[in-house]
Amino acid sequence: MTVDLVYFAWVRERIGVARETVTTTARTPADLIAELSARDPRYGAAFGDVSALRVAIDQELSDFDTPLENAKEVAFFPPMTGG
Repeated sequence: MTVDLVYFAWVRERIGVARETVTTTARTPADLIAELSARDPRYGAAFGDVSALRVAIDQELSDFDTPLENAKEVAFFPPMTGG
C-alpha cells in the first residue's frame, strides 16, 4: 500500500521533512513506525518514545494498533495542548 505520511512539530524536525509518500506492508501505525525506524536512524529518533506521540489516520485520531487498511494519510504529532 502507498500512504502519505505527515509529521508535525518536533517529529517533523527530527525526521527532516514535513511529509512524504511511502510504500509499506504495515498493518498498523505501530508496524509502520517499526518499518520506518528500521530504514533510517532519523525515524528511530522521532519515534523512540511513542507515549509522547499521537497518530491520526485519514485525519481521525487513532490508536497505534488501529488497522491501516486503505488509509490514504497517516499523521504523527505530539499531544496537543489547549490555549
